[in-house]
Amino acid sequence: MNNINIIQELKARGIIKHIINSDILQNKINRSFISLYCGFDPTSDSLHLGHLVLLVCLKYFQLAGHKIIIVIGEATSLIGDPSFEFRKRKLKNLEKIKFYIKKIKLQISKLLGSNYCSNSIIILNNLSWFRKINLINFLKFIGKHFSIKNMINKYFIKLRLNSNLGITFTEFSYTLLQGYDFLYLNKYYNVILQIGGSDQWNNIIAGINLIKSTYNKLVAGFTLPLILKSDGTKYSKTGYGTIWLDPKKTSPYKFYQFLININDTYIYRYLKLFTLINLKTILFLEKRNIKINNVPIAKYILAEHTTLMVHGISGLKSAQRITNSLFKQKDKINLLTVKDFKQLSQDGIPSIKISNDKKINLQQILVLANLAKSYKDANIIIKLNSIKINNVKNNIPNYIFTEKDKLYNNYTLICRGRKSFCLIIWDNK
Repeated sequence: MNNINIIQELKARGIIKHIINSDILQNKINRSFISLYCGFDPTSDSLHLGHLVLLVCLKYFQLAGHKIIIVIGEATSLIGDPSFEFRKRKLKNLEKIKFYIKKIKLQISKLLGSNYCSNSIIILNNLSWFRKINLINFLKFIGKHFSIKNMINKYFIKLRLNSNLGITFTEFSYTLLQGYDFLYLNKYYNVILQIGGSDQWNNIIAGINLIKSTYNKLVAGFTLPLILKSDGTKYSKTGYGTIWLDPKKTSPYKFYQFLININDTYIYRYLKLFTLINLKTILFLEKRNIKINNVPIAKYILAEHTTLMVHGISGLKSAQRITNSLFKQKDKINLLTVKDFKQLSQDGIPSIKISNDKKINLQQILVLANLAKSYKDANIIIKLNSIKINNVKNNIPNYIFTEKDKLYNNYTLICRGRKSFCLIIWDNK
């Protein structure tokens, strides 16, 4: 990518929401490579879909030859960012935070590591500099640059102050710590740009102002749009319905299916935010809006590129194999692997456990699997030829499951109609 056009490219893709000191940033990019940073607080053992747009943005800079610095906020996670939080942050256990850091570093390294691009990243932990700071000196030389009046006038601080919850001094001090991160990185790593989600705008501004008042230097920052769930709330590490980047928390199949099933209005926006596909290609796809079986082909392109980026080729192939076996080439169920079935049992479709030595018939299974309301209902459904066992129709209500129905001796796939599934997991214990 041409360095001169990277900011325009990110704006055109909708990746940049708000930006400060844009002209200064553009001039520096025009002259040479820059160093930029993004921070991630280890408040969970995995990043989620909301973080992916940040990682893709960093990838654009990385591919253009710029130096990427990731700050893992061990120190700031002990404080907790109050931005747009309407409950008190629970202080994290130090041992748990260490575990979270290890997991998150592995995820970021996988997405931005040297295997994907020769321009490797630097990952730092802000506790490494905060543990060396003298409290009196910090308050004397850093605290003096922050106006209480300005801080309490920030939107999210006002919200908290006017709520029954209020805000603690611990949370109130978060902005100072993140501002100091930027100051430290500017001094020792020549970082001139910070990026973050739109909820980080005030914290980014705090760092920019601190650098200006301390060193009389102008640096830049920009925010990216938050990725919202269908109910309008942002993806978070504590909410429900989160799409995680860790395959043990959200399987590659569920990740792929989430993208395949998004509302059509999000397709082209997500292609711009989550993939490296050329913008002209995306605009062409949007203009043509070609569909296969009434599904825009761009959905499959989005799911394929994004799943490949997050879960690699094996994760993508597995997600596609399961999807094809369940919804397209139903005679290909024998191609599913043990790992594929483990994904399905994890979060792909509803599942039930049944003792392997238990004699159970098809009617009973349907009721247990919530595919029928009663034995009478199950009997009718079965006789209407609506039930498949491992994608083979079965119309015998009292059919007893045998060993040949147990794929890999552990799994049986039950389907009612076209899209209602249940996975039987035969417990050998």
